[in-house]
Amino acid sequence: METKTKKQVYTDKQYKLTKDIAPLTFMLPTKNSARNPLLWFDDEKGENRELRYARNQNSPFVDEQDGNAILEPIVFEDGMLFVPKQNQVLQQFLHYHPSNGRVYEVVDKSRDASKELEMVEKAVDAMIVAKELKGDKLLAVARVLIGVSVDKMSTAEIKRDVLVYARNSPHDFMETINDPMLDLTNDVVQFFNNSYLSFRNSGKDVYFNLPKNKTKLLTVPFGEDPYYIVASLFQTDDGIETYKLLKKRLSSNS
Repeated sequence: METKTKKQVYTDKQYKLTKDIAPLTFMLPTKNSARNPLLWFDDEKGENRELRYARNQNSPFVDEQDGNAILEPIVFEDGMLFVPKQNQVLQQFLHYHPSNGRVYEVVDKSRDASKELEMVEKAVDAMIVAKELKGDKLLAVARVLIGVSVDKMSTAEIKRDVLVYARNSPHDFMETINDPMLDLTNDVVQFFNNSYLSFRNSGKDVYFNLPKNKTKLLTVPFGEDPYYIVASLFQTDDGIETYKLLKKRLSSNS
């Protein structure tokens, strides 16, 4: 019984630069050079094959082209490049080009819609959780995420800012909500707000700011969240008693 081979379907394709902010024009290298190597490793042949785009050739590989190659620039305008189905050699060249997936990618509306849908759903889920926050939990999340003195804000202002944060940064918001150190980090923020602790040396060092204790507590590692670092210290055997002392002051002051 004769088997039918699936007929290849040729379609127009659109490509976009992967950077969020695209230049007005971007020219893609079209031939191999020391500065811009255009090589594709052929697994079947076990060798690198040189790429070159020539509009009068039927292959993007130099070893399959004749000596009359007419080179043509490839220019992205406003971050986009349209290639009709009739120009199969350019579509093949862009497929094998080493910049594919790194500098540019094929526009896939279905894939892009799925990614956008996933982002929207995450934002919606985070906002639903944020909407249900009340009382001390709302204040704790606001102190840790927004980093302001929520005691001077109205409930409506706090709720609004937390909802906006959840919408714009759903991943960070959900991580904070589920962080077992949330309550402890909230206490640390309040220690600073109540001036029991203070920053010195451009925020690099944390000091006690108590009537009889002005000593250094720790140095914040570069790039780390200082509140989280202090909270981590208070979880240790060396820091738990200090935490209890500051917590007692906080409770008596509330």
